[in-house]
Amino acid sequence: MIGLFDSGHGGLTVLKALAGRFPPGKFIYLGDHAHAPYGNRSSEEIVELTRQGVETLFGLGCPLVMLACNTATAVAARRLQREWLPASTWAGRHNVIGIIAPTVEAATQTPWAATSPQYPQKYNTDTIAVLATRRTIASGVYPEEIRKRCPKVMVQQQACPDLAGMIEAGAAESLLDAKIAGYVGELLATCGSVPPHRVILGCTHYPLVEPLFRQHLPPFTRLLSQPGIVADSLEDYLARHPRYLDGDAERAEPTMLTTGEAVEISAALATFWPEHRAFEHLEIRRAATA
Repeated sequence: MIGLFDSGHGGLTVLKALAGRFPPGKFIYLGDHAHAPYGNRSSEEIVELTRQGVETLFGLGCPLVMLACNTATAVAARRLQREWLPASTWAGRHNVIGIIAPTVEAATQTPWAATSPQYPQKYNTDTIAVLATRRTIASGVYPEEIRKRCPKVMVQQQACPDLAGMIEAGAAESLLDAKIAGYVGELLATCGSVPPHRVILGCTHYPLVEPLFRQHLPPFTRLLSQPGIVADSLEDYLARHPRYLDGDAERAEPTMLTTGEAVEISAALATFWPEHRAFEHLEIRRAATA
């Protein structure tokens, strides 16, 4: 069983891509809607809420949990992997991964394990842009990790405040188009005479409006959208670690859980996955660190 954790709905775009590659019933999705959005919270709060979500999924029988949220990954993944998990009762049998590593791999064409410049990418002088939430941009994780692998690459970032909330609320396409046009315009102005060669859509909500981003970006700019990238990466990871898929009872669909109001949250599900069933409420027991 594999768990996916997100602060809300955005990770459903990743789950939908994964369910197209693997038996859908192998996944449990947990959205921490009761505490969303994470972008307004301190780093310590995000780390603790993410830890509690991961530990809940571990307890539900998921030895592998993916953080299907850029904010949770940017702020909490490293802390959980390096500090919490090795000292916890789950050490050695469980793991937590995020969605930023495969995105950086795709953007730099360099394996995550390579933390120093490799030929030919060490000479790459492209411009890579990142469109994401304010909190993900503020973390600086994308420029940091990209430049480890491609030190000559120019990385431009553009925060897109309110966009994820508008998408989740089902805003009209005309309003979304105007908002995206403004953000892309700001990005291109920052880039100056060198438009970006690649643009990372660094929020899992954004694939739902990818055509609008495409419309306002230069035609030669390549869009890197996370669901497909993450699905490719997980497929490779599971080929090397098949134990995370072995031995599960078969179910027809993913299990969908939320810490929020299940009926209200389910009503918004149509924007992300129209044919899928509703969420179920889960009360997370707020316990001390394992």
